[in-house]
Amino acid sequence: MSDEFDLVVIGAGPAGEKGAVQAAYFGHKVLVVEKATEPGGAAVHTGTLPSKTLRETALYLSGYRARDMYGVSMQLDSHAAVPRLIARKDVIATTESARIRANLLKHGVELAHGTASFVEPNTVEIASETGKRRVKGKFFLIATGSVPRNPPDVPISEPDVYDSDEILSIDELPNRLVVLGAGVIGCEYACMFAALGVKVVLVEAKTQFLPFLDHEIGQKLEEVMESSLNIEILKGARWGAVHRAPSGRLLCDLMDGPNGTIGTVLECEKLLFAAGRVGNTQGLGLESIGLKADPRGAIAVNEHYQTTVANVYATGDVIGFPALASTSMEQARVAVCHAFGIDYKQAVDSLLPYGIYTIPEVSTAGETEESARAQHIDYVVGRAFFKDNARGLIQGDVDGILKLIVHRQTRRLIGVHILGDRATELVHIGQAVMALGGTVDVLIQMVFNYPTLAESYKYAAYSALGALAKPS
Repeated sequence: MSDEFDLVVIGAGPAGEKGAVQAAYFGHKVLVVEKATEPGGAAVHTGTLPSKTLRETALYLSGYRARDMYGVSMQLDSHAAVPRLIARKDVIATTESARIRANLLKHGVELAHGTASFVEPNTVEIASETGKRRVKGKFFLIATGSVPRNPPDVPISEPDVYDSDEILSIDELPNRLVVLGAGVIGCEYACMFAALGVKVVLVEAKTQFLPFLDHEIGQKLEEVMESSLNIEILKGARWGAVHRAPSGRLLCDLMDGPNGTIGTVLECEKLLFAAGRVGNTQGLGLESIGLKADPRGAIAVNEHYQTTVANVYATGDVIGFPALASTSMEQARVAVCHAFGIDYKQAVDSLLPYGIYTIPEVSTAGETEESARAQHIDYVVGRAFFKDNARGLIQGDVDGILKLIVHRQTRRLIGVHILGDRATELVHIGQAVMALGGTVDVLIQMVFNYPTLAESYKYAAYSALGALAKPS
């Protein structure tokens, strides 16, 4: 095996795979180094795909969508092990890992198992159970992802305390689960376990629920989680220590007493700490090449995803926000094209869709009402409700809403926000219209299949036209 490459990629998750293949496609010699046994990263093995498998399992086994329509009620065995409930995740992970391996092989990319660390700006050392190997690269792409943030007052080593990478190994469904952190990951898992019949208490230090969402949509999601899933949401509640009582009970202190002292003490069988992730930069030897990650493990990059060391690039979760698999892939393609001067993909589109796999789903793209007001944009809103949509009625989605933000003067669509079934699929219709500079009239002119949830776009557009007809 050669020890000199045009590109050495560290990490075989979504960013690593796509960056490696992009370079190889244009004729460059590429090596991918992955420390795990199989490629795919957290997206395949501990995060994105496994958690979505649990979500679909929860919806199916609980009869969630059938409760209101047919009065169907199902009860799961309280001793059911989560891995058994989502056994399909192993099939999906194996299949996806095999696809990644095949994709790398197809493009002539070498995949090496081991832990890579920099020795100098053009050399990394790969340590594995078979020994050490040094390889040189013209360029390097760091795509090592992120790991859960584990603060000292939350004892992840405790048998009943989990982080977001470990939660799917939980031995059985608890009667009561406390989730610390109501960000995207915390909300998603709270919904999944609640749908499986677990009593969930969701604790959030901030006073606003998912503040990056359009406020109306975030508020509606909060209401549905409380009313339909019976999740207890505690906002503005900063947590303290997680500990065992002398009796053996698992306790979590909330600092909601006088002057920030311990007030409420939550008791639970299991606890999930889901308050953030940090860049996976430990052991990379960044100091050997003059790089330093910030306190959250993130590596600073420029608009080309290039670090301050000219031949070293970084993409994905390891550079911080937005830390989405979808954007990570595109960032890696941009980085590789810049490194090799490939006139192909020069930037990641600024119009990013966000998908939150709660129950119900939420997806958004473009301006919110709050961001439009902050920029002094004169806008109107159009809304359509799934309870008024034939497909929504068939599916029993009475909570769904599709919301459009429309620029008053130009009539251009500048934001779309959806809560409800298939939101993460539906958002791309609005995203495409916005990307092409389309107006609300485009949605009026379009013909949608009937019955479909997508037809809600037309009625939200009619709602927006009514608002445009009124004086500002």
